[in-house]
Parts: sequence; structure tokens; C-alpha cells
Amino acid sequence: MAEDDKKYNSRQILGKLIVTRSGKRFGEVGDLTFETRTGELIHVVVKNPTGYCEGLELEKDKMGSPLIPFTAIVAVGDFVVVAEEEII
Repeated sequence: MAEDDKKYNSRQILGKLIVTRSGKRFGEVGDLTFETRTGELIHVVVKNPTGYCEGLELEKDKMGSPLIPFTAIVAVGDFVVVAEEEII
């Protein structure tokens, strides 16, 4: 992850808009999933997914919400920026 590997509290990330480097909107951060033993972040759960996001056929959680692999996140600031090529 970029931004000098700055640490964020999960509450600071929840609700942020998820966009690609080119500005395509995916939705908002609804939740984060992680490995309980190691604390490793696994996915970002997308809340209020856009039509673009729905059309990508991403993996979904039990509730049907799209999941973005945490490894696809390239920056966190005003937005959560994802590398689209990492998830398609």
C-alpha cells in the first residue's frame, strides 16, 4: 500500500469512496475482512456498489456484497484507490 505505509484505524477507512486510478467508481468501503490468526487484511467489502462494479463479476461475500482483494489497494487518502488490473 502506498502513502508511506501510513497506518489507519479501520473506522477511518469505512465509508470512503472506492475508485480506480482512472477515476471509475466502485462504491464505498463497507467492511474489511482479515485473517484472525495473523491480522492480515484479506478483502475490502464494497457497500453501495456501482453498476460498473457489479458488471465485473467480483467475488462476493455471503451477503452478496462484492469483495476487492486488499492487495489491489494502492492508496488510502480522501479515497481508497485500487489498481483495476489487479482485480479484473
